Amino acid sequence: MIEKKVSQGIISTYFSKLERNLDLDVAIVGGGPSGIVAAYYLAKAGLKVAQFDRKLSPGGGMWGGAMMFNQIVVQKEAIEIVKDFDINFESYDEDLFVMDSVESTSALLYKAVHAGATIFNCYSVEDVVFKDNVVSGVVVNWTPVLREGMHVDPINIMAKCVIDGTGHDSEMCKTVARKNGIRLATDTGDVIGERSLDVVSGENEVVNGTKEIYPGLYVCGMAASAVSGTPRMGPIFGGMLMSGKKVAELIIKKLK
Repeated sequence: MIEKKVSQGIISTYFSKLERNLDLDVAIVGGGPSGIVAAYYLAKAGLKVAQFDRKLSPGGGMWGGAMMFNQIVVQKEAIEIVKDFDINFESYDEDLFVMDSVESTSALLYKAVHAGATIFNCYSVEDVVFKDNVVSGVVVNWTPVLREGMHVDPINIMAKCVIDGTGHDSEMCKTVARKNGIRLATDTGDVIGERSLDVVSGENEVVNGTKEIYPGLYVCGMAASAVSGTPRMGPIFGGMLMSGKKVAELIIKKLK
């Protein structure tokens, strides 16, 4: 019967997809534009990457533009990335360009998936996995389970690297701080989490606020801005796009 086949098709292919993504090169937490851009460039480089977003519709704050005016602004430095995603844009000012937010968000998601990234919606990341003092994966659960406060155990997704793309809340950074009793100091000396965290020194690179913040843990987008002590900004998305590409380049350099 067609009804049974429909259910079988959904269930069998979904769990096959989930099983394929239990062991990743990169797990991205948060479905905003910087994380999607990172997913695209990582997948394009041949890495196995999945992105986990708690919302039904990934895309972060990009869909609504500013105050539901569905236009967004990008700086000229990000236009090459915009071209990579085949997004229409027009000049607004000497150094600024405008794009339709719905087209832009749709294009980011489409291109990331077609490059080979997998995007899981309605997933919340509630913890991180540590192996030998390295962030080595994430602990996920259904978003409705956590919102309803139900006592349901999560599952683990292993990954060589984890990207915190959770926005200004920088949730993964706070989790690392809380679990390890360590200091993660921002560039301005502000505190992330219950205690401040010292940014890992040595071979780590800092590019436009994008960095490896702790072994195995990277930040991008507004999470990187939070770690850098930068306040929340309006809908100027060029920096988010550039941050996603930069963090992808750092991880590709590390894993390839």
